[in-house]
Amino acid sequence: QVQLVESGGGLVQAGGSLRLSCAASGRTSDNFAMGWFRQAPGKEREFVATISWNGGSAHYADDVKGRFTISRGNAKNTVSMQMNSLKPEDTAVYYCVLARVGYASSRSQDDYDYWGQGTQVTVSS
Repeated sequence: QVQLVESGGGLVQAGGSLRLSCAASGRTSDNFAMGWFRQAPGKEREFVATISWNGGSAHYADDVKGRFTISRGNAKNTVSMQMNSLKPEDTAVYYCVLARVGYASSRSQDDYDYWGQGTQVTVSS
């Protein structure tokens, strides 16, 4: 089994920044992609970003492109996402995800094998 633990959520004013982190533990495969989804109140869960096992390939949702940056840590079982120029519409619970393949760009929840518990990000106007 694989466990994902997120950290770094919180409350920030519009225009501010936050950094989310996630660490995977347990029976991970040798190469696995990681990423983030989010779910705002009353809305469906949506894709935010993913990054390949070696950090060489990243994909972003259109509405975060240029504001969010996803990265892998030196320990390949970690992923972080720097979120800049935050907007009230970025308010959501952010979920770390892991896919047991080296590269993942799918925007479908079904293509990710493990999920974290989520961390709340609130952006005030």
